[in-house]
Amino acid sequence: MKAFFTGFLLAAVLFAGGSYLYIHRHEESDKAVNKAPAVRYHCPMHPTYTSDHPGDCPICGMKLVPIEPASPSPDSVPESMVPGYASVTIPADRIQSMGISTAEVRRMSLDQNFRTFGKVTYDERKIHHVHTRFEGFIEDLYVNYTGQYVKKGQPLFSVYSPELYATQNEYLLALRARKKLQPNSFGSTVDLVEAARERLALWGIGDSELRELERTRTPSRALRINSPVSGYVIARTATHGLKVSPADNLYDIVDLSTVWVLADIYEVNLPLVKLGQTATVQLDYKPGESWKGKVVFIDPTVDPATRTVKARLEFPNPDGELKPEMYAHVVIGGSSGTGIGIPDSAVISTGERNIVFVAKGEGTFEPREVLLGVHVRNLYEIKEGLSEGERVVTGANFLLDSESKLKAATSSSSQHQHGS
Repeated sequence: MKAFFTGFLLAAVLFAGGSYLYIHRHEESDKAVNKAPAVRYHCPMHPTYTSDHPGDCPICGMKLVPIEPASPSPDSVPESMVPGYASVTIPADRIQSMGISTAEVRRMSLDQNFRTFGKVTYDERKIHHVHTRFEGFIEDLYVNYTGQYVKKGQPLFSVYSPELYATQNEYLLALRARKKLQPNSFGSTVDLVEAARERLALWGIGDSELRELERTRTPSRALRINSPVSGYVIARTATHGLKVSPADNLYDIVDLSTVWVLADIYEVNLPLVKLGQTATVQLDYKPGESWKGKVVFIDPTVDPATRTVKARLEFPNPDGELKPEMYAHVVIGGSSGTGIGIPDSAVISTGERNIVFVAKGEGTFEPREVLLGVHVRNLYEIKEGLSEGERVVTGANFLLDSESKLKAATSSSSQHQHGS
C-alpha cells in the first residue's frame, strides 16, 4: 500500500510540472507573437517616408508598399558589389505594376555618326585689317557702312598727308636735279632719288603711282587706300575728316569663301572625332540642304561651364549661304569598330559611378557598376561590368534604385543589431 501511495504522489508531481512548463512556454510563444513587428509601408520613390498603414504618398501620390522585414541573418542578405546597394526581389505582380522593362546587352556597331550643335563663324585666317602707313586726314570715304562687299583693289578712302605730299615733292626735285647736275655729281642725285622712292614705297605708293607721278610731275594731294582682299566689311572706324595714324585700325574685311563651324563635342564622344574627318551641317533656314566639310582642329581644353570641347570644322562657302553667327545642326562621322552596348535609359549616374540593374531571373535584380564608353544614338558602349546576352532594366530602374538602397540600409541596420 505504501509503495502504491509513493508512486501515485510521484506521478502527480510529474504531471503538475509538465503542465506548468507547457503553460509557461505557450505564454512565452504568445508574447513572442505579440512582439512581432507591425507591418510598415513606404513610398518607392521617396523611401524616407514611412507609415504604419497603407495609403498614398503625400509627396508624389504613389501607392505605399509594404517594407519587407530584413532577416537578422547575414547569410540571407543579397550580396552586391556596389556599396550602398543590395539585390532586390520583386513579386511578379509588382513587376508589371511598377512598369519594369528590360533590354538585352548586345553587340553594336560603333561606326556611326553622332549629332551635335555648332555655330558658324569667320575663318580667322581670312580677316584683314586696314591701316595707313603714315599720319594724315581722311578726305574721301568710298566705303561707308559695315556689311558692304568690296573687291580686291577697290578704293576704300583717300587720305591727305602733309608729310606724304612733301616727300613726293622731294622725289620730283631729285629727278629734276639729276638731269641738271654735271656727270661728276650724278651719283649723289641718284642717291637722293632712290631714298625718296624707297620712302614712298614704304608708305604704300606702288610702281604704278610712281610712274604716274613721274609722268605728270605733279604731287597728289591725297592717296587712295585700296582693299587688300575681296570680302565683306565687318568693322569700320573710318569717317570723313578723321585724323589717322598707323596705329588706327580703319576697316576689318573678311573673306567668306570659306567659314568655320565651332561644334560642341561632349567628352563621351571625343573618341569618335579625328582630324580630317568628314562633317556635315544643316541650317534651319535651308531645310533639306546640307554642306560638307571636315574637322581641322580640336581644342586642347574642356569648357568648364558646358563640359564640352570645341571642334573646328571648315566648310567651302562660295555662295555665302553659311552666314557667321548662324546655329547649325552638325553630324560628324565616327569610327571605333564594334562593342557591346545598352540603351542609355538603363544607366543611373550617381556622379561618382554609373549603375545598372541586371535581371537575374525569378524577379531578382542585381545592381552593377559599369564603365561607359562612347555614346552613339541613344546607346552607351559598355567597357566593363556587363556581358553580352545579359538583360538590364530600362524602365522603372529609378524605383529599383530606391528599393535597393532602402534594402541595403535596413539590412545593414539589422546586421548591426544582430551582431551586438
